[in-house]
Amino acid sequence: MVAGKAVRAASRLRGGGSAMPGLVAERVDPGFLAHALRDVPGGIVVVSGTNGKTTTTKMLVALLRAHGRSVFTNPTGSNFTRGVISAMLGEIPLDGRLRADMAVLELDEAHALKFADAVKPTHSLLLNVARDQLDRFAEIDHTARLLATLGEQTTQGVVLNIDDSFIARIRDRIAAGVQVRYFGVDESIADRLPELMEQDVRFDDGFAPPQAGPDDGMLKPADEREFSILFGTDAASAVGPVTLQQRGLAAMINATAATSMARMLLGRDFDPALAATALAAVRPPFGRGEVVDVDGTPLELVLVKNPAGFTVALGTYGSTPEATMIAINDNTADGRDVSWLYDVSFESLRERGVTITSGIRAYDMALRLQYDDVPVQQIEQDLDTALDTFLAAHQGEPKRIFCTYTAMMALRRTLAARYDLPNFGEEAS
Repeated sequence: MVAGKAVRAASRLRGGGSAMPGLVAERVDPGFLAHALRDVPGGIVVVSGTNGKTTTTKMLVALLRAHGRSVFTNPTGSNFTRGVISAMLGEIPLDGRLRADMAVLELDEAHALKFADAVKPTHSLLLNVARDQLDRFAEIDHTARLLATLGEQTTQGVVLNIDDSFIARIRDRIAAGVQVRYFGVDESIADRLPELMEQDVRFDDGFAPPQAGPDDGMLKPADEREFSILFGTDAASAVGPVTLQQRGLAAMINATAATSMARMLLGRDFDPALAATALAAVRPPFGRGEVVDVDGTPLELVLVKNPAGFTVALGTYGSTPEATMIAINDNTADGRDVSWLYDVSFESLRERGVTITSGIRAYDMALRLQYDDVPVQQIEQDLDTALDTFLAAHQGEPKRIFCTYTAMMALRRTLAARYDLPNFGEEAS
């Protein structure tokens, strides 16, 4: 552990590497995770799935802290086991035992299983299954199997997406004695589910969909901004109305998932009014609909990483014609295969067009837009140059950038340096 702390201090001095200290600590002490989490009394919660992990984790942590619980989480968004260890190194004393009531960890689908090999999660919150970085996880059936195995290894409670056929059927693989609850959307908006998913959500393969019970959280939107979370027919148990700082149906579903898990963890201590206040105060994780004030005008950063996510982003943020930039990289963290762009419809961008495409795959993105008759004014692979051009071309008007993960990270660092924004991970600490 001392070695890991030393590497962490060095990496902070040079401004990089959220996962490197964890990699060192993991190699020096393969049993680090089990030792560090041994004395966490209130539960070890893993949040996993294709889309929404970072936002849902942040909301869940906010809910638990609002109820007076001390919570360890991996705020840097590094969702590999070594990222979790790196986050721990700054918070644990030299005896190596984490001092927290609960641990809430966002974990990539594959690394969640690596984590479970070291530490069995007491609770799992399983969000959804979609194509994500196909060169890493291949087909969605494989991702579904990873999440099902995580559910099998959970020891106390699992919360599942009732509307995702891959996730809902995991109930049949949960060990006896482990509590199962669901989150989902109210029947009144079930027709909007296809915009969030690539799969057929109507369970037409013989699987009998579960029925929501009084302990399952159901999303009931009032409009595009305001919603409530219903638990059965008891109005006193409902959470909301709530208006999030982050826009869109996907964010509301993430809030519903987080609230359902918080209610499971807290039991009788769960306070619906306190939960509503906590959700309303959560700022979007940066890059997930975060709005940056650029000389008095808003610039929205929107992370996109797969067809379902980009489709939702376009529906949520691209429905109004604002100045738009798209930045696509194909680094390892983004996924090397960008053919998924051809499974996204960009017709909503036709009216205003795209000012500039950037990133390693700027030309590929521009070509894809051409197929949907979306005009592109300029192509510039260098991200900083593209950002400067984009900001200069649209001074005084709202702007939006859709970007893959490493493009978002690079642009966010540049904007943070210029406009005094929180650094990576600071806003969640």
